[in-house]
Order: sequence, then structure tokens, then C-alpha cells
Amino acid sequence: MDMHCHIDLYPNPEEVIRQCVENNLYVLSVTTTPKAWAGTYALTKEAPRFNTALGLHPQLAHQREHELQLFDSLISETKYIGEIGLDGSRNYRSFLNAQLRVFRHILNKCQKTKSKVLSIHSRGAVSMVLDELEDHPGAGLPILHWFLGTKKEMSRAIDLGCMFSVGPAMTTSQKGKQILRWLPRESVLLETDGPFAILGNKQLRPVDSFLMIDYLIEEWELPENAAINLLRNNLKRVVVS
Repeated sequence: MDMHCHIDLYPNPEEVIRQCVENNLYVLSVTTTPKAWAGTYALTKEAPRFNTALGLHPQLAHQREHELQLFDSLISETKYIGEIGLDGSRNYRSFLNAQLRVFRHILNKCQKTKSKVLSIHSRGAVSMVLDELEDHPGAGLPILHWFLGTKKEMSRAIDLGCMFSVGPAMTTSQKGKQILRWLPRESVLLETDGPFAILGNKQLRPVDSFLMIDYLIEEWELPENAAINLLRNNLKRVVVS
């Protein structure tokens, strides 16, 4: 599976999609703006086991807040919402007010439409994201993408019903490795965040999620079949929720 990638932003999306189909991957293709929804959905609508999420990325919130009306008109088209969230990193923290307006608007809409799955960005803003999820109960199943928070924040996220999508790029830092040791196995999903995430000099593709399986087999000290079945069961929680 790849529960967080940007299919429309690859230079060769058709080739990436073909690889996914050949490997029978379940893929969640997130979007960064509501205007990207239609084109991204069109790329994969005939591909099995693909879903397209409707999003407004926090790094673009201050530029694309006016697209919330379009977001509202499209929200009934999919159960998947993402990429959404907050970004408190150095280049974007000055735009947090706009990010909060956008995130709160989306969570409010999700509360009304029910049964959504949310792929959430939380870089430098984990506590703020969790505050908003706490203030918007029933907005959907939150999946924290590329989570880099503290152990206390992780525990709080679990109490709020969050799952976590993790990818090969997390294994390149000590912080990422530590979090992978902390996360309860039943909350883990796979992602790549391609084409933004890089491993070595290579843009990650959804098929590179298999690298994460290899890492988790060793980390969890489980046989391959047991690790794969565990991840499949985690995916079922998302697909049928």
C-alpha cells in the first residue's frame, strides 16, 4: 500500500500508475489544492485499488483559501480528504492563521459529511493539529502522515484514534527511526510521500513502500507473512471504516 503520495506531481504519472497496478498496490493519491482534484482523479479513475483524496495543503493555505468553496462542492465525491493539516516550520509559521481557518473549515465540513479518512500534515505543529482534532470529534479517521512528534504527542494522537502512515524516508534519520520504534504496530500504515520524498538520489514511488515492509519486518522481529498480514489488517480498518 501507499497511503500518501502525489500521483499528479510525478513527471511520468502513467508509468507510476502502471507499476502500482502490476504490483496490486492499494494507493491513496492526495491532492494539494481543490483545483487539482479533477485532473488527479481522471489519471487513476480506471485503475483498480486507487483512491484520490481531496485536499488543500497547509503550505498553500494562505494562497488558496479562496478554493474552499470548490472544496465544499467536491467533498461528496470521495471519502478521502488530504493533504490537509498545519505546518509550523520556519517558512510557514507566519501563515498559521490562514492555515487554521482552512483546517477548521475542512474539519467542520467533514463532521457534517461523516465517515471521512483524513491524511494530515503536522510538521512543526503536532500539538496544534491534535487540538483541532480534539475540537472536531467525528470529523473522520485521522492518519498522521510522516509524524515527527514527541512520544507524549504520539500517545495523545493514539487516544484520539489516529493512525500513522510511515515511509522509507523516515528511516534515514535517528528521529524517524525512534518514532518507528515507538509506534504501536496496529496503528501503522505505509506511505512514500513521492515524488517529494527522496531516498538516496531517487524520488520515491508507491512501489518503494515494499522497502518499508522490509524495514518493519526487522524492526518488529516478525516473519514476513505475519508483518504483511498485520499491515493488511490495518489497511482494512481504513478501507471499511
